[in-house]
Amino acid sequence: MTKADIVSEIAKKTGVEKVQIQTIVETFMEEVKGSLSNGENVYLRGFGSFIIKKRAQKVARNISKNTTITIPEHNIPAFKPAKTFLAKVK
Repeated sequence: MTKADIVSEIAKKTGVEKVQIQTIVETFMEEVKGSLSNGENVYLRGFGSFIIKKRAQKVARNISKNTTITIPEHNIPAFKPAKTFLAKVK
């Protein structure tokens, strides 16, 4: 399902214009990205959580040059579904 499909489904179910729904969906995604970039997790009860995970520093190998490089510690975004969400998908 794409973002356009989501907008169409919400518009059908609510009767609100697609333009308004698209703005709402875009704004929601921007807010989630903004919160995560500020280091704040986003919790949506019954759906799941958008969280920041820390990746530890590690040593990796460049096989073509036969050298080792150090990958610094960094953060990545992740989604952790709620128990009710997992139960419905299973």
